[in-house]
Amino acid sequence: MKISEDDVRYVAKLARLQLDSAQIHKMSEIFNDILTYMDTLNHVDTTDVLPTSHVVKMESVFRNDEIKESLPLEEALQNAPDRVGAFYRVPKIIE
Repeated sequence: MKISEDDVRYVAKLARLQLDSAQIHKMSEIFNDILTYMDTLNHVDTTDVLPTSHVVKMESVFRNDEIKESLPLEEALQNAPDRVGAFYRVPKIIE
């Protein structure tokens, strides 16, 4: 399948792009190069290759959720610059 300059003009019109004749010619060449490469890839033997969603092995970087005891209140608030009882006091930002 070859992409003609008329095809490029049509798609550019649909995308509301204004391309001059040099750009249309260049885009036609680029699209045809891409299609040629895709055709090359279609001829690669992939009979023993399993389908994948990622090319590298994906691993979760997050720890597993485990139920455990929380940080004691006094330890959690020990560095609070301004605290009221069991709460942090923050500056008022909405008036």
